[in-house]
Amino acid sequence: MAENHATPLLDTIQIPADLRRLPESQLETLAEELRTALLDSVSQSGGHFAAGLGTIELTIALHYLYNTPEDRLVWDVGHQAYPHKILTGRRAQLPSIRQWGGLAPFPKREESDYDTFGVGHSSTSISAALGMAIAARQSNSGRKSVAIIGDGGLTAGMAFEALNHAGDLNADMLVVLNDNNMSISPNVGALSNRFAQILSGQIYASVKEQGKRVLSMMPPMWELARRAEEHVKGLIVPGTLFEEFGFNYIGPIDGHDLPTLLSTLRNIQQLEGPQFLHIITQKGKGYAPAEDDPVKYHGVTPFDPQLGIVPSKKAKQPSYSNIFGDWACDMAAEDDRLVAITPAMCEGSDLKRFQQEYPDRYFDVGIAEQHSVTVAAGMACDGLKPVVAIYSTFLQRGYDQLIHDVVVQKLPVLFAIDRAGVVGADGPTHNGSYDISFMRCLPGVVLMAPADENECRQMLYTGHCLDQPAAVRYPRGSGPGVAVDKQMTALPVGKAQLRRQGQGTAILAFGVMLDIALQVAETIDATVVNMRFIKPIDEDMILQLAASHGQLITIEENVVHGGAGSAVNEVLAAHNVHVRIANYGLPDRLLEHGSREDMLYDAGLTVEAFSTFVASVCDGAEPAIIKNQAGQG
Repeated sequence: MAENHATPLLDTIQIPADLRRLPESQLETLAEELRTALLDSVSQSGGHFAAGLGTIELTIALHYLYNTPEDRLVWDVGHQAYPHKILTGRRAQLPSIRQWGGLAPFPKREESDYDTFGVGHSSTSISAALGMAIAARQSNSGRKSVAIIGDGGLTAGMAFEALNHAGDLNADMLVVLNDNNMSISPNVGALSNRFAQILSGQIYASVKEQGKRVLSMMPPMWELARRAEEHVKGLIVPGTLFEEFGFNYIGPIDGHDLPTLLSTLRNIQQLEGPQFLHIITQKGKGYAPAEDDPVKYHGVTPFDPQLGIVPSKKAKQPSYSNIFGDWACDMAAEDDRLVAITPAMCEGSDLKRFQQEYPDRYFDVGIAEQHSVTVAAGMACDGLKPVVAIYSTFLQRGYDQLIHDVVVQKLPVLFAIDRAGVVGADGPTHNGSYDISFMRCLPGVVLMAPADENECRQMLYTGHCLDQPAAVRYPRGSGPGVAVDKQMTALPVGKAQLRRQGQGTAILAFGVMLDIALQVAETIDATVVNMRFIKPIDEDMILQLAASHGQLITIEENVVHGGAGSAVNEVLAAHNVHVRIANYGLPDRLLEHGSREDMLYDAGLTVEAFSTFVASVCDGAEPAIIKNQAGQG
């Protein structure tokens, strides 16, 4: 790895107050050093990278002109917030980002006063900043609120709901659209920058308001003038939409042109009401490999800055996402009704090959999880077989649509739920800890959890064959390395699989926790059942185990409350069966960021911790109790 470069100016900046003492003439040098420091740090630690490179100048400008942390900066998602962390006293800790006990991957209120709002999911920033603007108005504090959102985040309906509300309230706030989905085209140059400065200036604002007052006394003339202004601005800037929401639209400007950025923001600070600044940036700016392939450099593992990311030559074991991607292509070849839908997770869900082979049957709806569910429901109404590839944590955002549009209408939509369970470095906002609990309560849903790669493929096929809502939940990363059968075979719905016959204790394992269950069972000669289906659950198997064993123990990678173990408890209670039972799973607390292994260890989902738990249950004195416990770690 290359040594860190000298950054003498950046070394003088501990907090934004230090930044604000610099002359403006030094800020472009600071931007160069900040970009260098980010490359040095993230190339050694890994983390989100390209987005931060694109917001260097913006971050400097905002902290230079706004009195942070008193003035509120709200970063959307937070992938782009590493420069913000560096400038707000956390540079020394940046190498620990996303690691166990280290800096959080996203802005986090508990971590810094400068992190005004905890984020991780997209499109929340405008709503949060609006809430802060309302609070400032109520307290008459004069505090400013700024939301920084990307063009991807602006595809979500929540962002437009917030814009609509802010315009209606005439809120004193600024929304910065960081648009990095296009190159800086010719109209984003001197003319456009000058036009943005005019639109944000006091003279234009004053003339505009005076004109409104005069013309409002002559309704026909006012309507004519209003329409003329909209059409003229529409020819020069794409701001008519935001003007209709009640915002004063400014831009687009070059987000890497620091002098123009500073000048425009200074003008905006003098204006009242909702302001919208559109800046164009380049994701990965300043590091050529990231500029050329910003998707590849979005989130990185450690790499040599001189060489860039070099593909590993070592054969890689297929992940569960890979299993899904291969199945989707194979199934599409057999059934032309299959269509794949993803809310902006093509690479993450491994649908890239499907996109290339079946472009007319692939639909990336953007960051719009609610829409992804309902558009699938509409497709299913008219004979298609939609598969929604979605992370567990993102399905939470489409829960109402899952109930209202899919379940109530009993539509055959298949949900491929990726990243179920703990995910690792992205932490509590991204953990898939709750999907079993919030899905098993829904009538008519078939919910499956594979224990290995082959089971994952066969369950996806099973769900596709059903004429009702179905879901397969699988974790991040690879499985135990089981060979995958090319032949697809539907599993008998609601039937568990006996994997080990023992005595005394029966362990009911859901999903990938089967491997831990088998290892522990060997030490105590316990029975192990791969439950496979969470809903419908195998009641006959549960009752047989209760009749032939002294205690039952369930294990799952989901919160214990309302999870798969609770489903087993309900079966026993419904049949008035009294047997000692204990439930084991994710604890009733938020799990912080780190590697997936770190998080499983903390949750107690390891062979050692589960073995200790099983021993404590087997030593229990009372013969007929229901005992719910989460892993303690």
